[in-house]
Amino acid sequence: MGGLTVMRALKARLPSESFVYLGDTARLPYGTKSADTVTRYAVQASAALMKHDIKLLVVACNTASAAALLTLAETLAPLPVVGVIEPGAQAAVAAAPDGPIAVIATEGTVKGGAYVRAIQALSPQMPVVQQACPLFVGLAEEGLRDGPIPELVAHRYLDPLLATVPHPRGLVLGCTHFPVLKQTIAKVAGPDVVLIDSAETTAVAVEKILREQLLLENGSTGSSLFLATDAPGRFAHLGEIFLGEPIDPGSVTLVDL
Repeated sequence: MGGLTVMRALKARLPSESFVYLGDTARLPYGTKSADTVTRYAVQASAALMKHDIKLLVVACNTASAAALLTLAETLAPLPVVGVIEPGAQAAVAAAPDGPIAVIATEGTVKGGAYVRAIQALSPQMPVVQQACPLFVGLAEEGLRDGPIPELVAHRYLDPLLATVPHPRGLVLGCTHFPVLKQTIAKVAGPDVVLIDSAETTAVAVEKILREQLLLENGSTGSSLFLATDAPGRFAHLGEIFLGEPIDPGSVTLVDL
């Protein structure tokens, strides 16, 4: 579901492009599964998307980007494959060049350390602190974006993270669900912490690749096709929270991977 925040950013930046979105609703969440399992699922999902003659694949999930990006890039070459971690790391270093940088993500992304590696590849001495925030995923999918419940959860996760010395200057939203809770996270983090949304930075990276490879569409508004592996009606209902616009249940096709 969270990958729809990436699609939202892509549609805003690239209105002439057409999108095929696959939500693996039958096997979510990915964030608590092993890297091997996530990689297997990602390969299966990408195979289903390749049937739609795509020109670029966006891995719109931090956990899948951390676990499966290299495998997908090798398997699908020469098709361009873009994950959400590298663009997020670049934006974090640009937004908080003196650090420290904090990363909030799923358990799988935190354990894998992909953001730490990506950030320190760009800035080797950059201090990076991490926090797994699994409850944020459920809150986002229930539409609990603000109010006392998400604020209490945000304080539980963020207060110890932000109490580290020196104080983090950048906070990476390292899960595609988390932009839904951006206002609450920003409120708890405080005005001196810059939030980095990997959805927006991924859209910038995709536009750059399409332009460089002369694949960028211009002209009329593109189309959107949605695929789900389970409960297409629920996908359409919850998807509006993440996409920021209604999804017609009749436009969601059930697929078996």
